[in-house]
Amino acid sequence: MIAAISAAYAAKGKINIIICERMARLGKKILATGNGRCNFTNVNASPQHFFGEDPIFTQPALSEFDIESTLGFFRSLGILPKEEAEGKIYPYSDQASAILDALRLEIERLGIDVRTGFDVKDVFVVKKGFRVVSYKNEAILADRLIVACGGCASPDLGSNGSGFKLLEKLGHRISKLHPALVQIRLKADFLKSLSGIKFKGRVSILVNDKIRHEERGEVLFTDYGISGPPIFQLSAYVPENTAAYISIDFMPGYKKEDIYYLLKQRAKALKHLTMESFFNGLFNKRVGNVIARASGIAKLSLPVADLTDEHINAIAANIKNFKIEISGLNGWNNAQVTAGGALTSQFNNQTMESKKVRGLYCCGEILDIHGECGGYNLQWAWSSGYIAGRSAAQSF
Repeated sequence: MIAAISAAYAAKGKINIIICERMARLGKKILATGNGRCNFTNVNASPQHFFGEDPIFTQPALSEFDIESTLGFFRSLGILPKEEAEGKIYPYSDQASAILDALRLEIERLGIDVRTGFDVKDVFVVKKGFRVVSYKNEAILADRLIVACGGCASPDLGSNGSGFKLLEKLGHRISKLHPALVQIRLKADFLKSLSGIKFKGRVSILVNDKIRHEERGEVLFTDYGISGPPIFQLSAYVPENTAAYISIDFMPGYKKEDIYYLLKQRAKALKHLTMESFFNGLFNKRVGNVIARASGIAKLSLPVADLTDEHINAIAANIKNFKIEISGLNGWNNAQVTAGGALTSQFNNQTMESKKVRGLYCCGEILDIHGECGGYNLQWAWSSGYIAGRSAAQSF
């Protein structure tokens, strides 16, 4: 949508622009962003918040159509932005539908032709450009072609990975694809007892007992593993075919020795209780029970007065570094974005044009670029789409 709008702005009515949309309506995926509120950009957007073959590839687009340009564009369409924690920007109405409607209405105003239900089966390079063919054998001839159909994440919302096959046929290499910004599956028999519990802490990916990456924030236990914004960020660092663990620090503001002395004092004050009530006011009761069992306390009926130094030291260690084995990631249906894609080395990052096929442009998630959680991926969509659309229109 942004590529089509940008092309229309640059062309000033001199070219015909057609959007081929696989779904029955445009922009269905936007409605699911930001829990239905659409966190449509982030004030901190820069290459350091992106992953892929070469995150620096994003620099020209993010600089040209930057945060101020993005906010100005959406303001011109009636969207009043508001900034929340960690630089996240939402529409003031807190409605993802507002972003979609703004884009849709601008597309209508500009007279852009939208062909919904046009599921592209194949693309052929012809003498004057491209021949785009749908599964219904509809065909469109185009002088320029922009592939902006996303990756494999959330296929029910529109992006099913078909664009990668089209690009491969046109001679482009696709790096290995896997779900990103997705929940992490864990291997533990206590998960169902913790399902639905949220906590704020620090979580890390451990490989060979070394921290690969860590995040802080609100985390949610599920019956299959763990979720929440910090987990989505960590999912990009889960290795394939290598043993890895999630490490949870339930009290990141305390050192282990401080926790030890806190627990010692707590045991003295609460010696009349059993371990079933020992963590009351410190952690969720069910979390406390799991920590206790992991620390060698087989029965929660154990009197607090019977806690040994060994028990207390083990509890302190588990509070700071509670390790759970990772069994994998949730699949494409749960992923927010796709890691991997068309190799950026085969594209010009000043124009988004292919270096292999003249007149072919790519933008957004179809490229081997994905961002952190928090509005970065939509900013990449706006920036790269804007550059691709303008460049395509100006190339005539």
